[in-house]
This record gives sequence, C-alpha cells and structure tokens, in this order.
Amino acid sequence: MTVVIGLIAVVLFAVCPVSAVAQSPTNNSKALADGASEPVAPGTTINMQNWRQYQQFMPDGMAALFEGKYAWKMPNDVALEVGPTIIHPLPRNYLAATERYAGQVRLEELPGGGLTLRNYQGGAPFPNPQEPHKGWKILANLWYRYSPHLTVIPYADGCLVDHYGSINCNAAELVERQLAFNTDPGVPATIPGSEGKFVTQWLMVLEPEQLRYAANLYISYTDLSRPDDQFAFIPALRRYQPISTLARCSPTHETDATTEELREGFDSNLTQLKVDLLAEKKVLSLVDISTPQGRFPQNFDMPLGWPTPSWGKWQLRDVYVISASKLPAYASGYCYGKRVLYVDKQFSAPVWEDLYDMQMQPWKFMGLFLKTCNVPQIGPVNSCGGLVWSYWDVKNTHATFFVDPNAAHPIYTNEDAPKEYYDLVRFTTAPGLNQIMR
Repeated sequence: MTVVIGLIAVVLFAVCPVSAVAQSPTNNSKALADGASEPVAPGTTINMQNWRQYQQFMPDGMAALFEGKYAWKMPNDVALEVGPTIIHPLPRNYLAATERYAGQVRLEELPGGGLTLRNYQGGAPFPNPQEPHKGWKILANLWYRYSPHLTVIPYADGCLVDHYGSINCNAAELVERQLAFNTDPGVPATIPGSEGKFVTQWLMVLEPEQLRYAANLYISYTDLSRPDDQFAFIPALRRYQPISTLARCSPTHETDATTEELREGFDSNLTQLKVDLLAEKKVLSLVDISTPQGRFPQNFDMPLGWPTPSWGKWQLRDVYVISASKLPAYASGYCYGKRVLYVDKQFSAPVWEDLYDMQMQPWKFMGLFLKTCNVPQIGPVNSCGGLVWSYWDVKNTHATFFVDPNAAHPIYTNEDAPKEYYDLVRFTTAPGLNQIMR
C-alpha cells in the first residue's frame, strides 16, 4: 500500500533546492551590501566564462551549480540571457483588500514560540513588513499571495532522473482551488459549503497506464494551526483513504519532492516555523517563461536539465531571502534543517529555494521558473500555478522536473476552465475522490 501511495504522489509535486554555501547562505549578498557591484544590464549573457562576475546576483544553489562542486553542475554551453525586469501589477481587487484589511491583522504568539494571524480577511496581510518578526510576516505574505481562484492543468509532466541518469516520466491532471479569502471578480470571498478550507489541490494520474486513476487530494485550512489533510484514491480498492500527516515529510516514491513543497514551492505549517530574514537583494530569476516544447529532456539543457534560452530571458528581481526552520517542539523527525526561500518582493512567490538537511548541509536546490497567466478580468499574473519546478538533489545525485504544463497543453484559470471542473464535491472533498472511475 505504501508503494502505491508513493506512486500516486510521485506524479506531480513540488520541488525544492538547497544552498550551495552550507553555513553561509548570505555570502552572495555581501557584495551588494558593500556597494561593490552594479545591477546586471539587459542584454548581458551569463555563461561559464563570466559567471563569477555576476555571482552576487544568484541564489547560493545556482552559484554552486556554476561552481561545479557537486555531481550536478552547469552544462558548458549554459547561457543566461538577461532581459528587462517586467512588473505585472497585482490585481486591483487584491490590492483593495490589502488596503481595507491589512490594518486590522494582528500577530499572536503561541505557546512554544510559534506565531499565528488574527483578523485576516484578504489581500496581503503585511504590505510593508517590518520588525518584529519581519521574516515570518514575509512568509505570511507568501502564504496569502494572490493566485487565481481556480487553476486547472489537464495534462502536466513529472520526470525523474536517478543516480544512473535513467529518466522516468509520468503525467497527471491538476486542479487547485482557493475557497476562502478570494478577491477575484464575481467570486465569493468564502465559497459556500467550504467548511473552513483555504486551498485544495487535486491530482489524478494519467500516465503510465498501470497507475492511471490513482489520485490525491490535499486540503489546507483557514486556521493556520490546523494540519493539512491528505487523501489518496486507490484504483484497486475503488475508494479513498486518508494519509497520515506524518507522511508529509517523506519523499514520494522515486522523486525528490515532498508535500511540504506544494503550492508552487511551499506548503508547510506557518505556526510551527521560526523564520529569519537573511537579506534583501536583487536576484536573477526566470519569470514570464515560455514553457518548453515536448517532454523532458527536450528543450532542457542537459545533463543538468537547466532552462534553455528558448524559455525566455532572465530578470533581475528584488527579493527577500528568508530562512524557515521548524521550532524545536516540531523538529524531531522532520526532513529539512532549514529552507531558504528567495521571495519576489512584488508578487510574494518563491523564485528559488535552497534546502538543507538536519546537519545544515546542502541537500536540494529548487528552481521555480514561472509562467505568466492571463487571468480573465484581471490580466497577466506571475503566480498562477503554471511553472517548471526543478529539483537537484546534490546529496544523492537525483533530480526531478515538473512541467505544469508544457507548451503543447493548456492551463485554465477561473471562468476559462471547462465547466466540469466547477464541481466542488468532486474536486475539493475526500468523498469526491470516489467518483473517479465511475
């Protein structure tokens, strides 16, 4: 049964990288802080010959891939073509909710040192995060960042590269829905009957045939302290069953992902985390991508699986660099010693992550390469569920690549989604999983 559940989850779940500079994730920030370098000019191409000149603008994990200190390293022909920084304004209704409600949001300290929010109703809870607890406030903005009420990806790829270089690919159908704190036009702030749910994530395996119809449902709640619920549909049994919350940290079978990286890179319990602000800096990020044509490894720069110039131009983005680790009361048995997130200041989503093991040594590097969606009645949105997630496990020489979706398949948001995806019972409840194969 465990193997079956692992295979279900294998199909399409989030990714995370780790920092290459083990004890010093802020090393690359120092040059900027000292005023030693100017920003990278549009038109610049960064390659193996000149990368050190721009190292201070890279996440630590990316710099480690250039340095070649692990088995995973940059290809000799790597080329990061830098373009202008493009800012897509946040949706008008989300900004209005921020202005209306942010002033009433309060932090509350919990026993054991954790934090939670009170009086949050929508928008960004901390539009100008300040001390105390600035790092945690930045992470709360990430948690409540704007994303469409409904995102549907009918066909998404997940490809796994093992220690020997063998490639295994799967495909799945994905549906993500926000059920509370909505700000999209025509969508209720709270969906009737949502029973305290915040976000649901549903996926069903399409390929390979022997795993077809295996499915997972993940539910996050408006109460930050309430653990997520997870359910799996087992085709052989033709029914769903709950998955223990202790399994959130377990690597899914043959992948480098855990459910702690759902929702485009982060899906952990905020009330259990200590969060530190490490730096504010400019970082090279790949946003506004054209997703690659074909299935991995087509249009990836191999053997690393790095984005090729056909994906788009890199942008120099303003980011917060924060470090999140479990508070001592919750650290026992957890997978990561810390997670370093590079959070875009403008749209509050992670654009890169470095993951460390419990000995604080680099474990995984995760590149989050974002596709911009044109959301109905809103316009272009950076954080919409469309992206390529790339995990490089530098301890075990594994890699995992999720393409949500590739260029041959659509991504739907809000009212553009086909009507069958509006079924709340089917896509947001555990009993709805039992409708599969009927």
